[in-house]
Amino acid sequence: MPGIDKLPIEETLEDSPQTRSLLGVFEEDATAISNYMNQLYQAMHRIYDAQNELSAATHLTSKLLKEYEKQVLYMKLVIWHFWFFFYQLSSCHAVLSTQLADAMMFPITQFKERDLKEILTLKEVFQIASNDHDAAINRYSRLSKKRENDKVKYEVIEDVYTSRKKQHQTMMHYFCALNTLQYKKKIALLEPLLGYMQAQISFFKMGSENLNEQLEEFLTNIGTSVQNVRREMDSDVETMQQTIEDLEVASDPLYVPDPDPTKFPVNRNLTRKAGYLNARNKTGLVSSTWDRQFYFTQGGNLMSQARGDVAGGLAMDIDNCSVMAVDCEDRRYCFQITSFDGKKSSILQAESKKDHEEWICTINNISKQIYLSENPEEIAARVNQSALEAVTPSPSFQQRHESLRPAGQSRPPTARTSSSGSLGSESTNLAALSLDSLVAPDTPIQFDIISPVCEDQPGQVKASGQGGRRTNPFGESGGGTKSETEDSILHQLFIVRFLGSMEVKSDDNPDVVYETMRQILAARAIHNIFRMTESHLLVTCDCLKLIDPQTQVTRLTFPLPSVVLYATHQENKRLFGFVLRTSGRRSESNLSSVCYIFESNNEGEKICDSVGLAKQIALHAELDRKASEKQKEIERVKEKQQKELSKQKQIEKDLEEQSRLIAASSRPNQASSEGQFVVLSSSQSEDSDLGEEGKKRESEA
Repeated sequence: MPGIDKLPIEETLEDSPQTRSLLGVFEEDATAISNYMNQLYQAMHRIYDAQNELSAATHLTSKLLKEYEKQVLYMKLVIWHFWFFFYQLSSCHAVLSTQLADAMMFPITQFKERDLKEILTLKEVFQIASNDHDAAINRYSRLSKKRENDKVKYEVIEDVYTSRKKQHQTMMHYFCALNTLQYKKKIALLEPLLGYMQAQISFFKMGSENLNEQLEEFLTNIGTSVQNVRREMDSDVETMQQTIEDLEVASDPLYVPDPDPTKFPVNRNLTRKAGYLNARNKTGLVSSTWDRQFYFTQGGNLMSQARGDVAGGLAMDIDNCSVMAVDCEDRRYCFQITSFDGKKSSILQAESKKDHEEWICTINNISKQIYLSENPEEIAARVNQSALEAVTPSPSFQQRHESLRPAGQSRPPTARTSSSGSLGSESTNLAALSLDSLVAPDTPIQFDIISPVCEDQPGQVKASGQGGRRTNPFGESGGGTKSETEDSILHQLFIVRFLGSMEVKSDDNPDVVYETMRQILAARAIHNIFRMTESHLLVTCDCLKLIDPQTQVTRLTFPLPSVVLYATHQENKRLFGFVLRTSGRRSESNLSSVCYIFESNNEGEKICDSVGLAKQIALHAELDRKASEKQKEIERVKEKQQKELSKQKQIEKDLEEQSRLIAASSRPNQASSEGQFVVLSSSQSEDSDLGEEGKKRESEA
């Protein structure tokens, strides 16, 4: 305020307009100072809050460094130096915060809260006193001179006295406060700034004392180490970026969910595998859900692990299990695993054809316990190689009938059919699987339903579709031709799927059926043969028939007497098979046995029970037939004896009659000469001859 030093206190009693005008100038100045000091207070309070936050953050950092020292042992010394530095720094910041609170925030807060508020209060009190004085003067001015009232006059005068005194006193204090503000506004700015600068200088002095040469050397070494690590990191990042580019180029075909198997061949020698599979979970009788989980093999166990789980859990024990591809609704690449006891089975879906085949081969190798050997991959390669060489599908008609020839007729030596027979003494577990005494060596497997029994039995219906005729599986007549199964007591129909057949050496041991099942399932997995022909199996007392479910044409007919052995799989009750004994084409004495394997809808035991019941019924029928024929033969002999006996009695009767005639004729001619003869008729002579023959037969009888 140039030209104005202070308000004149002596002129407060007069309360002239000039004094009031001068008071307005000082009030505007006080208002401007109050607004400025509020802004300065907020700025300095931010400095103080930031310093407090920095002090607290530094202290927390030192505390965290102390805890990190326990986790990283190889950096213990380095972390300790940093912790010590941050601890000292946090102490310095705490001292700085205290100094800022005392030297900077306290003066400006006192000026703002005490001096400026005092001026505002005095201003309000002065305004009230001025208004009261004006009101008292107005009342005094309205006193009437005609009707004077001493009491009213005295009260008005007293009121003017009191209000004027109050206004005068208040105005003097107000002017004094405004005059004092002209001095306080100078020191109110300088004291906080001085306190801030002194606190910062003290802080810098403490920092310079703590930053000694040893700490500077330590920081220099740490900076060098950081630069070395950064250079190494940049080099490593560059290498990783190059690796990523190479992997992107190499993995481009793998982005397709079902890659080309020609570019990525199937590895059939695995004994360990891991990957994501979809597992089928039944939610009702016909409904089901599929859950995607991560599966991996661990020894002889199949483990599953959901996304987010810490560890995997046991899904199934796959030692001695059976695995095969299945058709599951509208999903592709599905396969079923059945446990060794047949109590648990799982249907899983692979992502691609390659994964599908590798999972089947891997589980098949683990099921054979190849993983227990010293070189599991090498042994698995030998097993699969021997299976590929020995087990070859023969779809042509000529190859099917070549398989029926005896083993000694110009058959080249090949590898063993049993996949475990090629291992020798390398694995005792695999050596136990060899059943040479049961399965004929070098025998191809038939994967379609063409049976040689139709050619060996002239009376049977041909297996091909050209010679087949429609058959009603329930024994009803059709087309005027009497069905050959109408007279059978037993008629049971089952839905089956043909898996395969092969020649066997033995037909008196159920193990031959189990071994045939194992080899056929392994061959299907190796050759990727997953399609199966569905048929209706009709069991009667005379034969077993495979009927086309669409055309009702008989595909195959197996005479019941030729079925010498039948059994269900010990673990998977859906699999069953039977051994058919047939005669060779060239010689009836040359017998061969063929084992047929089927899959049913959980009715393997029922089918075997039905076949057993049919054979019992056929056996009882045969015994009854033989007993009936024997009884008829006895009756024919008795009838013949009765005829002979009646004929002999007739001859004896004729002889007696002839004897009487001879005696009667000889009595009147007793006196005649000896030369006389009795002439008999030709009929009597013939009767006598017959009588002699009758006597001879009677003596022989």
